[in-house]
Amino acid sequence: MVTEDEWAEIRRGLRFGQVFEGTVVRVPQPGATGIFVDIGLGVGGFVDVVLLPEESEHWPAEGTVTTFQIWWADDRRQVRLKPSDPRYLRRDFAEFVARFRPGWPSDIGHPIPELRPPSLDELRDALRQSPEPGL
Repeated sequence: MVTEDEWAEIRRGLRFGQVFEGTVVRVPQPGATGIFVDIGLGVGGFVDVVLLPEESEHWPAEGTVTTFQIWWADDRRQVRLKPSDPRYLRRDFAEFVARFRPGWPSDIGHPIPELRPPSLDELRDALRQSPEPGL
């Protein structure tokens, strides 16, 4: 397990769309959860079920070595991945991205944002944009 400082250092070197060769190390609940991938960073990689084919028999099996792209990284000490090989992506991936992550193409190559608490100005802006309770 890496420390918080080590995770922050790893994150600083990550970019959206960055490609890693990885080995599928665990498929705990085919069709339900996702797959765990070792990409050699000292933190785990994970592909969420929503990015994988609907039919779990089309998922990469444990031991499969293939390429993955950085999809996201948040406060969990884990890198969220998407398969590079279209055989391992959901059939409607382009439509999924357009609907749920339309900024993906322009995110590619950009650094993963640093984790930090929001500033007071960011909190104030968010509160101003929120609808009044009960409306």
